[in-house]
Amino acid sequence: MKIIFTKHAHLKFEILEEHGFKVTKRQIEDAINNPENVTMAKKGRLIAQRAISETHVIRVVYQKDGDIMRVITFYPARRGRYED
Repeated sequence: MKIIFTKHAHLKFEILEEHGFKVTKRQIEDAINNPENVTMAKKGRLIAQRAISETHVIRVVYQKDGDIMRVITFYPARRGRYED
């Protein structure tokens, strides 16, 4: 399985770091490969979620096309907001 990042996703790393929230490609790939939760999104996309700290999860919006996972965007969220 190959994971590719859209231009927007690459920009998102910089935007979050400017706001003091460092996210790595490895964390994004880990969320897709080993999600704690996956939900359906609009346009046939998926949202993978994985904890990245005691207080936050990372939510990754991606599109699956055969063996290719295209990361559209991602965002951190407080754990209690999306966890059951």
